[in-house]
Amino acid sequence: MPKRWLGLTVGGDRVVMVDVDVPDEDGPIIINADVTVRLPKGSRPAGYASVAQEISDYAREKGISRAVVKGSAVSQQGRPTLAHLESAELRGVVLSALSSVCDTETVTKASISRTFGERKADDYIADNDFWDERFDGNELRSGSREAAFCILAKCRK
Repeated sequence: MPKRWLGLTVGGDRVVMVDVDVPDEDGPIIINADVTVRLPKGSRPAGYASVAQEISDYAREKGISRAVVKGSAVSQQGRPTLAHLESAELRGVVLSALSSVCDTETVTKASISRTFGERKADDYIADNDFWDERFDGNELRSGSREAAFCILAKCRK
């Protein structure tokens, strides 16, 4: 029986969620939904509570059994910016909300590049044929491929 997984990326004021069914055996991963949750305008703490509630409700209502969140990356300039810190805050909110509902873990793009296949993660993300072979179901926005790739990297080696 397929398991329902959620792949997520977090950036500043939004969370991209890709909801999939992962079959027990080899075969394409079925995309159920590609959703973006935005941080409401106004007070960040109140916005964090709203996002946490929306994400935990989604995971609970959809029967998500496992979530994989793209982890933080080191800034290329060597110094974290306010945007990096705000993204990290929101990522923590997302991790907390999900871990109260299902098994939750993080994975970095650098780790995926080292452990998944022969190419870098970005090369797989840009490869349309690769996506057509491994995913089926609803359309996936190109900007959501990183979230889906986090799932693929954890369920298929």
